[in-house]
Amino acid sequence: MDRKVRVRFAPSPTGPLHIGGVRTALYNYLFARRHGGDMILRIEDTDSQRFVPGAEEYINESLAWLGIKIDEGVREGGAYGPYKQSERRDIYREHVRMLLDAGKAYIAFDTPAELEATRAATPNFQYDASTRMNMRNSLAMDAEEVKALIEAGTPYVVRFLIEPGRDVEVNDLLRGKVTINSSILDDKVLYKSADDLPTYHLANIVDDHLMEVTHVIRGEEWLPSAPLHVLLYEAFGWADTRPDFVHLPLLLKPDGKGKLSKRDGDRLGFPVFPLEWHDPKSGAVSSGYRESGYLPEAVINFLALLGWNPGDDTEIMSMDELISKFSFDHCSRSGAKFAYEKGRWFNHEYLQKASDSELAELFKPVLRANGVNPDDFTDEYITRVVGLVKGRINFVADLWAQARFFFTAPGEYAEKDIRKRWKEDTPAIMTELVEVLKGLPSFVSAEAEPPVLAWVAEKGYHLGNVMNAFRLTLVGECKGPHIFDITELIGLDETVRRIERGIRNIQLPDVQ
Repeated sequence: MDRKVRVRFAPSPTGPLHIGGVRTALYNYLFARRHGGDMILRIEDTDSQRFVPGAEEYINESLAWLGIKIDEGVREGGAYGPYKQSERRDIYREHVRMLLDAGKAYIAFDTPAELEATRAATPNFQYDASTRMNMRNSLAMDAEEVKALIEAGTPYVVRFLIEPGRDVEVNDLLRGKVTINSSILDDKVLYKSADDLPTYHLANIVDDHLMEVTHVIRGEEWLPSAPLHVLLYEAFGWADTRPDFVHLPLLLKPDGKGKLSKRDGDRLGFPVFPLEWHDPKSGAVSSGYRESGYLPEAVINFLALLGWNPGDDTEIMSMDELISKFSFDHCSRSGAKFAYEKGRWFNHEYLQKASDSELAELFKPVLRANGVNPDDFTDEYITRVVGLVKGRINFVADLWAQARFFFTAPGEYAEKDIRKRWKEDTPAIMTELVEVLKGLPSFVSAEAEPPVLAWVAEKGYHLGNVMNAFRLTLVGECKGPHIFDITELIGLDETVRRIERGIRNIQLPDVQ
């Protein structure tokens, strides 16, 4: 590549960042890093009517959490700023004037009501070469009249002048050459005087050129606008520096047809946003991957494989590994079903790879949420607990269900386990067990287990019934890690208290 690779992710601050947008940002990032390039974050806030407070901050926080590092942007700064389009009005005005002066664009005064009436009266109306001379614009009006309307402050738009009958070629690195005839394109609005801001089409072309973007990597929903953008590059005389296009396939519903939506996540129980979102207007709260207990590395790995593969069967890959393998040669052209269950699998795998101490820190807020003060326990204790149960979890929050008995004695006991394991002679056997435990020279798991098992064998007791009744008093049900690992952690005194409490409180069910 002759030029240094420069890519941009350009979201609009109109709400939370959708997971499809995250994948677009990720592919931009992987491509840039793979080729030693730069990643730009540009905020496209030209649609003032749809601006949502807090959305820009949400975008930045989401990318930071995921580990998608921005080289240039509103927060990071850079030599090509400003990076917020609402702060680039003077630049856009200048380029609008360039097109007008070159006869590549024109001013139109048609009101929304007039346009609506024309559409109603003309089937399949399109503002183009076949209709523009019948409309209220500077091509069909006297120059003095146009000047007078502008001086009077009459609202207007600037439209791009598209010549019909030309085949426009779009070279896409993923889809190959796409050819569209210009006759199907309308004279798009590039600028609106009412808010003194450009539309998406003009702003993107100007910014991509001035910021020296080499590759525009975006969703396939923008493919229809690509021919217009090609023509705009030519109109400005920038054809030689036009970036390469890559239009990524959509993320699809896990079931059925169509694009993935928030409604799908609500229906099937998975997030479609990276972080929890609080709608400032409605107050509605939407779940996020972070708050749902996903690790950012797992989310990145999961998303990377939705529409791309490394060319082999490798699934678990770090960000660095993804970067080293990423290529559009292995991207799919068709949409990728959002296999959210696979996302849970990835999270499980990454939780198993995480250190016990890392997970212990993540577990502390879960403890607080369940009424346990983690400061009442040492970090070593919490870390050891996590190490015993993490193999059973898909999310950090699952640790509570697997480990709560390490932090609070059971208040009730599973009836199905009582029926199966608690017999008439069990209280007496548990009383004996207390004395055996008190007499152990060591309460370390590996040293405490043999003498207890020897006692059970010597007394001729049923091993399964004794050990499961023992577990029932400690845990509240017959589940959990190795029982002597539990007793080692909670200690002799707490073990004895729980057994004695079980003896008092566990009642044999009435026989029907």
